[in-house]
Amino acid sequence: MTDAVRQFTVDLDDDGIRLDRWFKRHLPDTSFTVVAKWARTGQLRVDGARATPGDRIAAGQVLRVPPAEAAPAATTPRPQRDRTPLTEDQVAFAREMVIHKDAQALVLNKPPGLATQGGTKTVEHVDGLLDALQFDGESRPKLVHRLDKDTSGALLIARTSRAAAFFAKAFSGRTARKVYWALVVGVPSIDDGMVDLPIAKQPGTGGEKMHVDEENGQPSRSRYRVIERAGNRCCWVELQPFTGRTHQLRVHMAAIGHPIVGDGKYGGPAAFLTGGISRKMHLHARRIRVDHPDGGTLDQVADLPTHFAESLASLGFETAQGDAMPLEEPKKGAPPKAVLKQRARAHAKSMRKEHRGDRRRRGSRD
Repeated sequence: MTDAVRQFTVDLDDDGIRLDRWFKRHLPDTSFTVVAKWARTGQLRVDGARATPGDRIAAGQVLRVPPAEAAPAATTPRPQRDRTPLTEDQVAFAREMVIHKDAQALVLNKPPGLATQGGTKTVEHVDGLLDALQFDGESRPKLVHRLDKDTSGALLIARTSRAAAFFAKAFSGRTARKVYWALVVGVPSIDDGMVDLPIAKQPGTGGEKMHVDEENGQPSRSRYRVIERAGNRCCWVELQPFTGRTHQLRVHMAAIGHPIVGDGKYGGPAAFLTGGISRKMHLHARRIRVDHPDGGTLDQVADLPTHFAESLASLGFETAQGDAMPLEEPKKGAPPKAVLKQRARAHAKSMRKEHRGDRRRRGSRD
């Protein structure tokens, strides 16, 4: 038993979860009964304030946890799983992704098709390759944010615990800036718009799919700017998320009627273009800019994957056009939110009808 009060900084991966869920993830040997007792007696605190097990926590917050209570004598410690050593090919692959390295941080250019973290039936992921990226550091690097499996581009990795806490606060405080490039179907009527629509997990999908939910969704804001257009067929846009919800950019662009090219999950068949355009998803984290723990700014750009670069070239677009867009705050007063919300409601209604139709068809087959 230790007599020291413990402090933990909430990682980005735990942003928005319940406090009792955090204990299950990180201190699984601490029972709910003990957590509830700590809360009742005021020993459990979040950023200095008393907390309850049902409170939701945010990345960057500091948890004050009492000393661990002695476990019953009959309890045996849970065996630790050893990670399988990486092969030479895996080490080489991981290190080829590195586009920036310093004492506190790494930036990777994640290829499409590689998950950030493991899950059901997901055995290949960035988190599983981090042993290859320790280099001369004292500890294993840590993830501080995520990209979808089929989204490519700049992924920030912390090399120290201090850097991980620093970057987590930057993301939770929205001071980190992420710029994405995407090809979307059609052309928005507003060239520079802000999509302000709440997002929640879509019922019946096991949490694998999100949707716009005006009543129960979490606040979500995304800015888009049209860089270039190919007639009315599609356009190349810059996207900036101002909140960090799951699949946010994909949901928002589909909700206003312009799904990301290749995103069949949210755009359906309409998300795929003919004429030699790849069926892979065209969403790329082009740039990340964040304050550095040692001072100054970390600002990195990630090259496009082959399929995205070829699609831009076939449409006559040049990457210099996108990089010329200034990294500025959104213009005040643009756009009228009512226009975007009207489209989003229509889209959400059609998706609900489609979902009900899927359920009926499955029922008729059973």
